[in-house]
Amino acid sequence: MSITFITTLALFGVFFILLFVGVPISVSIAVATFAAALFFLPMDSSLLVTSQQIITGIDSFVLVALVFFMLAGSIMNNGGIAQRLINLAKLIGGRMSGSLAHTNVIGNMLFGSISGSSIASAATMGKIMGPQQKKEGYDPAYSAAVNIASAPTGQIIPPSGIPIIYSLLSGGTSIGALFLAGYMPGILMALLVLIVAYIIAKRNKYPVSGSVQWGEGVKIVLDAVPSLLLIVVVIGGIAGGVFTATEGAAVAVLYALILSLIYRGLAFSDIPKILKETVVFSGMILLLVGASTAMSWVMTYAQIPQTITNALLALSDNYYVIMLIIAFLLLLVGIFMDVAPALLVFTPILFPVATQLGVDPVHFGMIMTMGLAIGVTTPPIGTVLFIGSSVSGVSIEKIVKPLVIFYIPLVVGLLLVTFIPEISLWLPKTLGVME
Repeated sequence: MSITFITTLALFGVFFILLFVGVPISVSIAVATFAAALFFLPMDSSLLVTSQQIITGIDSFVLVALVFFMLAGSIMNNGGIAQRLINLAKLIGGRMSGSLAHTNVIGNMLFGSISGSSIASAATMGKIMGPQQKKEGYDPAYSAAVNIASAPTGQIIPPSGIPIIYSLLSGGTSIGALFLAGYMPGILMALLVLIVAYIIAKRNKYPVSGSVQWGEGVKIVLDAVPSLLLIVVVIGGIAGGVFTATEGAAVAVLYALILSLIYRGLAFSDIPKILKETVVFSGMILLLVGASTAMSWVMTYAQIPQTITNALLALSDNYYVIMLIIAFLLLLVGIFMDVAPALLVFTPILFPVATQLGVDPVHFGMIMTMGLAIGVTTPPIGTVLFIGSSVSGVSIEKIVKPLVIFYIPLVVGLLLVTFIPEISLWLPKTLGVME
């Protein structure tokens, strides 16, 4: 047996065994990496190299942006911004059958893009919209399903930490281009979910919300503008070259803090709790990044990505066949792993395949993000599924039945983004961020 086969078997065998027995994923990756390195290095060298690669993985200025965006999102979650965005969402979706469900989808898109977290978005929107929908006669399971299916848009529409991680793993793909590339796929996903929600609402004769007076509508828009300006300032500044992604993340923190204090949704006494949350989550992500860097080094040394690339291309040299395989592989992986660890493990494996086919790195970043983001809505370990169930008070068993139909627009959206590159690339090309 070749060293590549033995190393692959050891690496993924140990990794999945440790995951199965409940070892934290970052520790599982690190231990599996060390075990695989033993097949071509002495024990002391394996330990040294694994440790060095973990440190090297987190020794990156780009990752500071990730920490700052997480801090900005945490401030937003606690800063009284959600209700203003929900009011705007009601104004936009309030004239259709099942308008509260449409409000939920649009609200997830708006608040998710501000907070950068599908979990925070699902929790916030579920708490606010669930009781309102129940009061107007909506099936609670349907309401929860709409909330869960639309929550992943928050990880696709920037600012989000996922493109930053992907940029690091893909050899420095422009973060500004990745941020801009997320708008069209995220909006497409939301629109497809809206269409299905509308069809179900029309069939079940869910009500239309009352109309809003012109003056009240203007007030709602003006109230929401300061929150939405965060996206314009941060993404516009990064795309326009005014500041780097890291500087933009710092601006986002300052903007979110000032806005939350103005809205009086945040007190100075809340700041220590927010900082603690950010430190804990950042530590988890950074340990994952470091461990995955070490795993990538072992895979590269053992020529695992090259072997997988050759194996896939041996199956077919047809672009559409290979990309279809990759898309469904991402869906399968997303069912069993959360987005960040799956991205860290599988980007070094699949990225060489994509580049060999001539796929633009920015486009492939959107395929990876969308394919894995859908997994947060699926059993058995979908984090958004569990959060949506918890805040709605409806069991997962009851939610899954109405949720199944929403997997159709999510998968259709992924396939459209996979096979129509311009959905991702049109905006960054139009704004001159990429050629």
